[in-house]
Amino acid sequence: MKYSRRVWWLLLVLLQGGRLSAAEYLVYIGTYTRGESKGIYAWRFDATSGRLTELGLAAEATNPSFLAVHPSARYLYAVSEIAEFSGQKSGAVNAYAIDRKTGRLALLNQVSSGGLGPCYVSVDATGRCVLVANYGGGSVAAFPVGTDGRLRDASALRQHTGASVHPRRQRQPHPHSIQPSPDNRFALAADLGVDKLFVYRFHALKGSLEPHDPPAMDLAPGSGPRHFAFHPSGRFVYVINELASTVTAFRWEATSGRLRELHTVSTLPEGFAGENTTAEIRVHPNGKFLYGSNRGHDSIAVFAVDPKTGLLSGRGHVPTGGKTPRNFNLDPSGRYLWAANQNSNNVTVFRVDPATGGLTPTGQRLNVPSPVCVRFVRLR
Repeated sequence: MKYSRRVWWLLLVLLQGGRLSAAEYLVYIGTYTRGESKGIYAWRFDATSGRLTELGLAAEATNPSFLAVHPSARYLYAVSEIAEFSGQKSGAVNAYAIDRKTGRLALLNQVSSGGLGPCYVSVDATGRCVLVANYGGGSVAAFPVGTDGRLRDASALRQHTGASVHPRRQRQPHPHSIQPSPDNRFALAADLGVDKLFVYRFHALKGSLEPHDPPAMDLAPGSGPRHFAFHPSGRFVYVINELASTVTAFRWEATSGRLRELHTVSTLPEGFAGENTTAEIRVHPNGKFLYGSNRGHDSIAVFAVDPKTGLLSGRGHVPTGGKTPRNFNLDPSGRYLWAANQNSNNVTVFRVDPATGGLTPTGQRLNVPSPVCVRFVRLR
């Protein structure tokens, strides 16, 4: 009887492991519609087999460049980089309902982003609030989310001020990203124009953003902080600097909401002399590796992460199979990386080695006009 119980226990573990390892997603890609694109495109993706099914245009929209998915996986939010909304100089934020069977997106409503050039959107862990960075307007904003997924008008709007050393790109503030901390108590915002990583006290239920003390962490002049990523442990934050082609690592003190700089590393191979800017940054779900995209070198820089210190060490560069990788994303299982090559109108799919962090092209190259953002919605 004892042997029989062990056998049943092993069978149960294997069955559960197989069920947990199966992962199927809807994949949405936001684009710029200045050329052939008409909006947001969708695929169905089986991360167990690697099988892809094209679903086509999910929603027609103007420049739905950056996307975010609600924690319930029922709604999707997209910034719309337009010059005017309701007679005001402002971009917009669109709310969509997701049809999990077809992948189609039904527009729920659209609100003003509170400033020009909205370039980033995120959703807090409770699903009560959407956060937006207005690159052109120099502001960040919070938007309450209704129980039906619709957006209300901004409940908080924070205007950044200042400038930095780059003669063209840093004459004024340019927030390029904003997202909540892992515990949802703070919201961080990277401002390319003023070389700062802002910290706000965040209250999802109230939809409030209050300046913390200190209100920001300075980066080296001319860095141009663009996007950032928290380590899965919640102990570290990594900022990719667009203008300097570097990554700066910080220790994150979750209780106090304070940052302590650790070090800065280059995203480029030694000896590279061409023009380059960086774009996206991601930490692998296992916390062992970090990835950053180079536009110009057209590669993904791979780093190993020391889990104790948070320090980074270079592991090489992988060509993205296209031009200008503006964005990339890891599927939640960590098995695949999708690289969106904006200027060659394609998305390249890579398999990720969880032991080494290495990237191997799967041979799957998707034709997508002006791809800007990749987001996954888990179906099972």
